[in-house]
Amino acid sequence: MTAPSSSIAPRKGGRWIEQWDPEDETFWKETGEKVARRNLFFSVLSEHIGFSIWTLWSVMVLFMGPEYGLTPADKFFIISMATLVGAVVRVPYTFAVARFGGRNWTIVSASMLLLPTIAAFIVMEPGTSFGTFLVCAMLAGVGGGNFASSMTNINSFFPLRKKGWALGLNAGGGNIGVPVVQLAGLAVIGASAGPRVLLGIYIPLIVVAAVLGALYMDNITSVKNDTGAAKEAVKDPHTWIMSFLYIGTFGSFIGYSFAFGLVLQTQFGRTPLESAYVTFIGPLLGSLIRPVGGWLADKYGGAKITLWNFVGMGAATAVIVVASMEESLALFTTAFIVLFVLSGLGNGSTFKMIPGIFHAKATAMGLTGEEAASYGRRLSGASMGLIGAVGALGGLGINLAFRQSFLSVGSGTGAFVGFLAFYAVCFGVTWAVYLRRPAAAGSPTVTASEAKPQLSYAEV
Repeated sequence: MTAPSSSIAPRKGGRWIEQWDPEDETFWKETGEKVARRNLFFSVLSEHIGFSIWTLWSVMVLFMGPEYGLTPADKFFIISMATLVGAVVRVPYTFAVARFGGRNWTIVSASMLLLPTIAAFIVMEPGTSFGTFLVCAMLAGVGGGNFASSMTNINSFFPLRKKGWALGLNAGGGNIGVPVVQLAGLAVIGASAGPRVLLGIYIPLIVVAAVLGALYMDNITSVKNDTGAAKEAVKDPHTWIMSFLYIGTFGSFIGYSFAFGLVLQTQFGRTPLESAYVTFIGPLLGSLIRPVGGWLADKYGGAKITLWNFVGMGAATAVIVVASMEESLALFTTAFIVLFVLSGLGNGSTFKMIPGIFHAKATAMGLTGEEAASYGRRLSGASMGLIGAVGALGGLGINLAFRQSFLSVGSGTGAFVGFLAFYAVCFGVTWAVYLRRPAAAGSPTVTASEAKPQLSYAEV
């Protein structure tokens, strides 16, 4: 049997692949892998810069001393609004890939990052009103949407057996935009330069990402918005279960990324430079380990990795509570960095579960081969945007919890106690749904590499 060829033809002003079958091993080896890896690379670049702009205000607030007239609660509210918008726009960004094409939407979404960056460049000075800063932070939220469109796009390029690695690498490369912007902020603060220098660095980088996407990325003709798939994904309980678990992993990562430096400043009296020296470490390690979480999920099963990961997150949070009460900066910082690493690992393991769940659901319905793979891609693509959006809202919850904790008790201890309880619930849900007993007949599950009949949830 001859493998289908990858036919790239100009259409609608862009590069369109007319035939795409990554599950066909001959096609994948001869044509597909090279094309998929090229699109993955430039997708990571654009998403990386998107994450940097989304979390830009986690750095900007470090520059905002007493002369700006803002309280710690004001600053937590500013970063909360950036988190909120970044979560909400993930839903329309997911559907934009099929509507406009992955390459075309990468160009548009990257170009849109110029708006919040230029706006912040204009207003970033003492005397600007709190409301203006709030609007600029909300504009930066568009960077959070890049994750959803990028993940949906890359999900279409790779076969099921490679999705854990590919999605983990794509997400990890994007996530690493958080520590990179914080490292850039450290350099700017250390050089005693103003925040406009940092913004000036990113404006040309945004233009470069958009141009490279136009030159080297592709659209896939067969990727279409499927209203039926979206409705089915919304009705499937696993979409909401995975959304809940993703709050615990990615919600933690992005929420802590926004808040870490501000917590160090507010609770431990660190200067902007002292905070910047350590703020980037947690997000950096959490981003780098995300592909490892996907790889471990490919090998051992996502539910097992996720379950024990929540145990680790709970333990690290308990140590943070003790350190916060004892006012031990060294223990607090160390445990916080460990928590970042575990949140990154869990990001990879939970997101790997999504395509496999729907592929296995297809096999339970009696579908096989490419028909089952196509069904899995449809449903997983439809659910990823929603899961990513709900997960990111966990970051909003974390920042608002910190704001309330500092208003109520003057420290973040109360918020961390709440986070500890939440991780315990996530552990319970993971065990009860995916590891407690074999699946009932016809229930969707996921294995490490391929769906098989008679699967149990222990293999998820």
